[in-house]
Amino acid sequence: MARYVLALDQGTTSSRAIIFDKKGNIVCKAQNEFEQIYPKSGWVEHDPMAILYSQLQAVIACIAAGEIDPSDIAGIGITNQRETTILWDKATGKPVYNAIVWQCRRTAELCEELKHRGLEERIRSATGLLIDAYFSGSKIRWILDNVPGVRRRAERGEILFGTVESWLIWRLTGVHVTDYANASRTMLFDIHRLCWDEELCGILGVPTAMLPTPVPNSMIYGTVQPGIPGLEALAGVPVCGAAGDQQSALFGQTCFAPGEAKNTYGTGCFTLMNVGDKPVRSRAGLLTSVAWQVNGKTTYALEGSVFNGGSTIQWLRDELGIISSAPEIDVLAATVPDSGG
Repeated sequence: MARYVLALDQGTTSSRAIIFDKKGNIVCKAQNEFEQIYPKSGWVEHDPMAILYSQLQAVIACIAAGEIDPSDIAGIGITNQRETTILWDKATGKPVYNAIVWQCRRTAELCEELKHRGLEERIRSATGLLIDAYFSGSKIRWILDNVPGVRRRAERGEILFGTVESWLIWRLTGVHVTDYANASRTMLFDIHRLCWDEELCGILGVPTAMLPTPVPNSMIYGTVQPGIPGLEALAGVPVCGAAGDQQSALFGQTCFAPGEAKNTYGTGCFTLMNVGDKPVRSRAGLLTSVAWQVNGKTTYALEGSVFNGGSTIQWLRDELGIISSAPEIDVLAATVPDSGG
């Protein structure tokens, strides 16, 4: 009888792998940071292959650290940095451009254009989201418009889009899916009907042929393919759960009843509240998303986001160079009486 669950946590600044036992205890874990790419002011990218390799290395290191027999792993679940956008060649699996990260602001002008066209209500009523460069839809459009030949290939069905969980599931199993929670962060997904909104895809110029199949957050999507370097012993293990990191945290903090909320502190800081089985529209600029669908029941959430939390600490360390390690920020902050407003 398989004794463990393997969780892949693919975050904005690092990839983690954690193995849990049947009681939910952590047996072992491993983590790898990877490079942040800043081509221009306000632009943020990742190398999709670096995302993949850092995640696979974390899995290999985790299994080794716990001396786990891979045959004891019952299934794999994935949680991920959301909205980050990857387009790749369906035949070769090769990315056509770097991943455009959720923090990237390069499509702000396009989003302003959509607002000027009076599309805010149309987009919000279907997707639960405000028009913003944060979400995947405008990032897909940017790659299609700016990488030579990609739009034509996408229209021929040769290019696939995915957020990070889609990319990892496809690389592990060969299956092209996205869970409802991640799909609801693209600005292309109808959160009421739980399907892609073809009209919005048309407005944003995104061919529907490149989109993954939306699926519930808990089901068997596929099994690990043979021949993945370092993961040969995991061949046949099912990949059977996925959700974006913030929805995963809401679930992980057991916010199962409407009105229960969590706040988490990572690259950014995010407050989510369970609002039950019907979407609730915010009067204060919060976002409405699918939290999860399990056993046929859909749960929705309201969300407020602070984009830069831990990433600010990392920037002070790696880019500005005023601290040499993250904990030094506490000492530095304590050297002044207050923040001066």
